[in-house]
Amino acid sequence: MSKTKGSIVIKFSSLGLSLITIFLAFLFLFAFGEIQGSEKKPNYLFKENISRSVLENYLARSATVASLLHLALDDDLRMIQNTGVKFAGRVIWMWGNESKIDALIDKGAPFVKQIHQIDSDIILQGAIFEIVTTDVNNVKIPSAVFKEFSLSPENRNFDYKKMIYPLGRRVNHWEKGASVPDMSRIETKMWFFYVAKRWIDMGLEAIHFGQVEIMDDRDRKHIHWRDMMARIRSYAKKHARRNLVLCDAHVPSGGIVHDGKLMFDLHSFPSRPKSLNGRPHQAILEKGFSDSIYGRSAGGISPSGWACDSLPYIVEIDNFGNSDHPGKYLESDKIHVWGWDEINWFINQSESYRNKWLEYAYKWVRENDSNGYFQLPLRRFQHYSASMVGPKGKRQEDTIKRIWLNLSKTKKDEE
Repeated sequence: MSKTKGSIVIKFSSLGLSLITIFLAFLFLFAFGEIQGSEKKPNYLFKENISRSVLENYLARSATVASLLHLALDDDLRMIQNTGVKFAGRVIWMWGNESKIDALIDKGAPFVKQIHQIDSDIILQGAIFEIVTTDVNNVKIPSAVFKEFSLSPENRNFDYKKMIYPLGRRVNHWEKGASVPDMSRIETKMWFFYVAKRWIDMGLEAIHFGQVEIMDDRDRKHIHWRDMMARIRSYAKKHARRNLVLCDAHVPSGGIVHDGKLMFDLHSFPSRPKSLNGRPHQAILEKGFSDSIYGRSAGGISPSGWACDSLPYIVEIDNFGNSDHPGKYLESDKIHVWGWDEINWFINQSESYRNKWLEYAYKWVRENDSNGYFQLPLRRFQHYSASMVGPKGKRQEDTIKRIWLNLSKTKKDEE
């Protein structure tokens, strides 16, 4: 009898120890989870509208990945996954050659799905630039576009002559048969809506509209621009992945505001490096140099409904063609860097200087304007790739990854 009681005591003691062990293990895991949880990951959640904080989380990890969908390279997929880019700019675009839109989409759409399998949060940005060419005459207008503008559907193609400025203004601006479109003309609005619709339908959630302010010569109050933008936003609300499309453009004026309402979700502009005389081929960023946007991004009510004194913006290493004196210093240069455009200047520097300059530029923008973010270059068409993989990679990938990893550490230190 006593032996049986002893066994019962022993069993209960063992059970008690087991429960204590489980309880202590639970406490450890809970505490460890709290520690891990304290390292908050950035919030990338949005639907229909986007808060300023979520928008800035995206812009903080923004990169130019121009022509990503044109090239559809496995190495670019690898870079996206490795670096953690969240806002991928200029992934698809046309500069003329409008009739190739179907081929571009056929090649790019499967790649978009692959990217979203890697990261469902990433925003991919397309572009619709300040150009229309005679090749647009080869693109059929779908009935849905006519209906969007309350027009009876016709069996016809887009008409180049109905998109350009009358009286010859900005006609053949880029070359013969390649002009700046006039947004006050309904055919132009139909074209922009059509392309935006195609980009949204393939899974893109942002669109860059180029140099808006040279397409508004007959639309100074931006009545037609605002109408076209409202149509694109309305379409996105029904058909975009998260019922929103983020719109931006280069804004040398600082931004377009009407009755206190901002036309764009974010602003963008070239970074405008300033050549340093006597220090070939070095350059710095400087507030007030040329038409740089630093400290000048206009404020108002954003399309998502929040108010700001200055709209968040990104600056990029832009391309626009070299001058007639590449590699040479001229004090009169306010746009070119040592005679190159920005990306060609960057490519022509040593690997070590490129990496140091990206770290400098990213930090400088954040320190000199809290509304600004430096858009790092992962790809600029076929001419530049930040990849660490040779022979074409220029080896900025690790630096870009490190810059973004340090953002989380900095935020944790500040908290």
